[in-house]
Amino acid sequence: MVQQTRWVERTFQFGLPVGVFPCILERFRGTPARLEDMIRRYPRGILVESIDDRWSIQEHAGHLWDLEELGEKRLAEFLAGVPALSAADMGNKKTYEAKHNTNTIENILKEFRKARESLTQKLEELNETQVAISSIHPRLKKPTQLVDWVYFMAEHDDHHLARISGLARLLIEKG
Repeated sequence: MVQQTRWVERTFQFGLPVGVFPCILERFRGTPARLEDMIRRYPRGILVESIDDRWSIQEHAGHLWDLEELGEKRLAEFLAGVPALSAADMGNKKTYEAKHNTNTIENILKEFRKARESLTQKLEELNETQVAISSIHPRLKKPTQLVDWVYFMAEHDDHHLARISGLARLLIEKG
């Protein structure tokens, strides 16, 4: 099995053409459905179990929900023309404090879907000029167009979906 690269070690080449935005947005929109499909077959015991003090499947799902607030904030920043976007909390304080394992997976999935639909609806209303707006990404320290940023978020979603798949395989093998 290929070892997954840590998120903070990922690099990105930006400068995507505005015309790919509808495709990227469709991928971004689909994350809640893919997440639901992926984890609906697992019992609660598997959803909340962790290995080596790392996040459980349910905590990964909760983390995606947690970041929707940052997505809303960054969209507003792009549209306001700020020179640099707000930084993410790389310590993931919100996710740790949320104690997602004490919540229900149904609630996490419902709230994530609702938040993602809200952000996606705002993104759908953008025109080509807005999708091409650029700002400095705080972690990557380079100019990032709004289209690139949505791609970045879709990649982040897939990073966590891959982590969930890998964790599920390990937990099932462990029995």
